[in-house]
Amino acid sequence: MKYIILLFMIPLFASAQADFNSVDDSKWLTNYDSAISKAKKQHKNVLVYFTGSDWCPPCKMLKTDLFDTSEFQELSSNYILLYVDVPRNRDLISEKQMVHNKELLTKLNKKKVFPMFKVIDAKGNELDKLSGYSMNGVIDSHLKLLEKNK
Repeated sequence: MKYIILLFMIPLFASAQADFNSVDDSKWLTNYDSAISKAKKQHKNVLVYFTGSDWCPPCKMLKTDLFDTSEFQELSSNYILLYVDVPRNRDLISEKQMVHNKELLTKLNKKKVFPMFKVIDAKGNELDKLSGYSMNGVIDSHLKLLEKNK
């Protein structure tokens, strides 16, 4: 009986891990058109974050080094946040979302650099960008990007 229960618990644990790698914060949108529409209404710029959530170590480190900081929380309130994930594990996002994200990758991140921050205005015009992360805990350049373009 224990083994049967364990057998049914494995998918539950696997899905819990997949959810951890997805967008944790409800402030992050995943649809470009929704982000642009919201930016127009709120007169804000869009911060687009390109990540490979399940395969990119610098992307994973940014979660704790940048996104979980009070500085980021404060500065990010000046933006509409757009999360563009291109995972290798196809089960992490829907096929429709993957197609959408790859279109955005082609349009806004032609060199396919991860992680990448791009600031665009409400018309979709690029204002600024920052690519890469050295994983040393130094996030000054990221915070400067946010401060400069708010």
